[in-house]
Amino acid sequence: MARAVPEGSSRVGGPPDRLLGAAIADDLGFLIAAARARTAIEANSVLAPLGLKVREFSLLWVVSEDLRPSQRELAEFLALDPSQVVSILDDLERRRLVVREQDARDRRSRIIIATDRGRDLIQRALLEVRSASERTLGDLDASEQSMLRDLLSRVAFRGSVGR
Repeated sequence: MARAVPEGSSRVGGPPDRLLGAAIADDLGFLIAAARARTAIEANSVLAPLGLKVREFSLLWVVSEDLRPSQRELAEFLALDPSQVVSILDDLERRRLVVREQDARDRRSRIIIATDRGRDLIQRALLEVRSASERTLGDLDASEQSMLRDLLSRVAFRGSVGR
């Protein structure tokens, strides 16, 4: 059902209000994608001075937690094509932010580990991204943000949330 929007009104920094009356504006898939795009734009703007984009940041954050994921596990978890993960890892490895090591569980596989340099960078990046997230999610109070996090976790991880 399309939203009723006053004719000619508009908000600063958003789409023209007349477009909010489009049926797609109520579609959950569209809303999730639009919210993701908005958060990525904000995050990329604060990550650029650090030489990172959201994908590199996300991958580096995961491997900085000593979880020792394989490249395949990273691709699945981050919902990226394996070739994208290889390309990102090549860049991060060139920058000496990560290393690839043979996986003791499967000698054909490589695990990814953040270097000290990578851990230092992710700590600086996290401060910037959290600040950007506060701006992006500023219209939601703490309980609404918590509810949104829980709901999106259920959707993203098909009900299996390991927190």
